[in-house]
Amino acid sequence: MEKTEIKERLKDLPSIDETLKSEEGRKWISLYPRRFVLKAVRKHIEDLRSAIIKGESTALDAASVSRGIECLITGYITPSLRAVINATGVVLHTNLGRAPLSEAALKSVVEISKGYSNLEYNLKEGKRGKRYAHLRELIKEITGAADATVVNNNAAAVLLALSSLAKGKEVIVSRGELVEIGGSFRVPDVMAQSGAVLREVGTTNKTHLRDYERAIGPETGLILKVHQSNYKITGFTSEVSVQELVALGANHNIPVMFDLGSGCLLDLRAHGVGTEPVVKEVVATGVDLVTFSGDKLLGGPQAGIAAGKPDIIEQMNQNPLARALRIDKMTLAALQATLFAYADEERAAKEIPTVRMLLEKPESIRQRAERLALKINKGNGTAIELIEDFSEAGGGSLPGVSLRTFCCSVRHSAITPNKMEERLRTGNPPVIARIREDALLLDARTIADDEVPVVAERLNEILIRPE
Repeated sequence: MEKTEIKERLKDLPSIDETLKSEEGRKWISLYPRRFVLKAVRKHIEDLRSAIIKGESTALDAASVSRGIECLITGYITPSLRAVINATGVVLHTNLGRAPLSEAALKSVVEISKGYSNLEYNLKEGKRGKRYAHLRELIKEITGAADATVVNNNAAAVLLALSSLAKGKEVIVSRGELVEIGGSFRVPDVMAQSGAVLREVGTTNKTHLRDYERAIGPETGLILKVHQSNYKITGFTSEVSVQELVALGANHNIPVMFDLGSGCLLDLRAHGVGTEPVVKEVVATGVDLVTFSGDKLLGGPQAGIAAGKPDIIEQMNQNPLARALRIDKMTLAALQATLFAYADEERAAKEIPTVRMLLEKPESIRQRAERLALKINKGNGTAIELIEDFSEAGGGSLPGVSLRTFCCSVRHSAITPNKMEERLRTGNPPVIARIREDALLLDARTIADDEVPVVAERLNEILIRPE
């Protein structure tokens, strides 16, 4: 492109002022925040200017310019945190927000957050109350613990417990239980942050009761057991049971804490899913403190629950860290509603999405996969196949457990699985799928019934226009 032509094309660029005063500009300002409209107009005109100077071909007609600006505005006003459809089959997908909430939990959050509530007000006595009073009795009822408190996640519960019970003292932990979970959370690191001193015992694959006994001394403040909730050590292994540690702790007047991680309130083993211990069973061993997550196998909001002896819970509540780690009213409302469902295990299995997905029978999943397959347009180079596969619990829960499932396998002669996945992921609503053996897989375990037509519609849009 000649310099004279570039100069002429630069003259054809609309000014920012005239664009804002145009009919389209006035419409945008009436619909969207002015700052985003101005930002989009400036950005698009500057991009056009740069393209012209580089000699690139650009459309400068009013319609094309308006479309470019409106596209930018849409991007600016669209929240980055969005609802997505999980077609991966990973039930507790950490990147996708882990546990979806039950209808009861959602209703409770809306009810409590849309106005005022008695968050820290005792209605009976007409004076200030405590926010955890709304959860304390429920947790005690369901777990059998003598007392309980809640913070904003399980890592926080572990941090608060260590800081409260063993700051400046030694905490005895098996070397095989010094775990790391997602986000680079490591037991040794959180222990150092709490002010406690790590005392490793045993080896990676074998730890015996005598290892704990030999480590006990005047500086011992706590015995900590960490459940293998996100990994498994198999083969030539040995670990000490929580019952043995409770007896050892009692003999030496040292508290024993068990970090369960996932926190299972319903016995999944009875349904043939995994070997995860139930919180109530662990509490019944007499352990002084149990900590677990609210948004993993429990199926509620992100929270860290600590259940145990009243004197230990009181120490945690009195710790200055407790205020920094506390949950808000929306989390409390969602957790309260979720825990209420566990008062009836059959109700929990039906109403809590996480539990329902984990326990759903393969034949039921197959029927949903078939409904999805029927809604996907055939022909035009499209190949649809119903295949049997395996889902995962995810979220650092039920390691090594494979859940039998059914998926729609999609191939197209004119578009690669990677491109299909990208277009599904970047569309509206975003659909997150997986790829295996040169095919796009849509796992029906994590696709809700009302999402089936949406997923099919999104996919059909892509298959009709594969270019």
